[in-house]
Amino acid sequence: MTAIRVVAFGGGHGLSASLRALRHSARDLDLDITAIVTVGDDGGSSGRLRVERDALLPPGDLRQALAALADDHPTHRLTASLMQHRFAAMSMAMPEPATGRGPRIERRADRSQDTLAGHAVGNLLLLGLIEMLGDPVAALDHAAEMVGARGRVLPMARHAVGIEADVVAADGGRVTISGQHSVAVADGRVASLRLVPADPPVCPEAVEAVRAADWLIFGPGSWYTSVLPHLLVPELAAAIVASPARRLVTLNLSPDRETAGLSTADHLAALHWYLPQLRVDTVLADAKWVGEPEPVRAAAQALGAELVLVPVAVADGSPRHDPESLGAALVPVLGATR
Repeated sequence: MTAIRVVAFGGGHGLSASLRALRHSARDLDLDITAIVTVGDDGGSSGRLRVERDALLPPGDLRQALAALADDHPTHRLTASLMQHRFAAMSMAMPEPATGRGPRIERRADRSQDTLAGHAVGNLLLLGLIEMLGDPVAALDHAAEMVGARGRVLPMARHAVGIEADVVAADGGRVTISGQHSVAVADGRVASLRLVPADPPVCPEAVEAVRAADWLIFGPGSWYTSVLPHLLVPELAAAIVASPARRLVTLNLSPDRETAGLSTADHLAALHWYLPQLRVDTVLADAKWVGEPEPVRAAAQALGAELVLVPVAVADGSPRHDPESLGAALVPVLGATR
């Protein structure tokens, strides 16, 4: 019996939660997992590398996906933890090396020269591999071997993209916001979203994975900056529409800043707005966090989907997906292909 081929779209912590859940599902199902990751990140370490090194791809979300898929072998887990390790700022006071020619003195570190502070080790590793190999997919495949990844990580495009949005402010005025980070923290309602360039070069391996998939999974994650960008890459969107795979949407547990004022049902409507041909088979949501289910059920049905309500949040009451609970909830859904 062949493995169930699953492609998960997203970026950042949302995609990591989905991939960790799929790892749990793989205990009961034979899964072939591929993560397709957004490449619009311009904040933090990734943003600095885009500016300072003209990085071909922002590595942060790709790194997180690799760590989420890492094997449980102690060596692989340690390597994944190393990739996630972030350099702290140097101490303001650093001891002068002893010379034997007098008392030790204290010298002050110039923090403006602390170029490693804030960088994740895995970001630098991926940047180095891409520069060495000249091929981001080869670099990601090599990094996946280093952590024993139980799946493959691919970028949605061959180079970094920009994310741009028209945002309606509280006073009704409309402004254009450029950059993934700026869109994510902008005050107001996102009225429209686009990529710069509008037709970036798609990753061919990502298109191949979509065409061969049994399931395509969207979400959870930041809707405008992690989930919807995949639908804006023309070749990737065409492959998503044409794929014979079933499609599943995992809804967020609560709005984030970029979707403030957007209802749960509106999240589903946004999928149709940006890719009208998209049909969905299953929408997965947590009954406790979804609120009134009927509008969500109607929005799911408008996409052709069945709404499945299951508890998938962590037990402490915070709006975070529990990978084990989400993984258990995915088993009967993904297993329906058998």
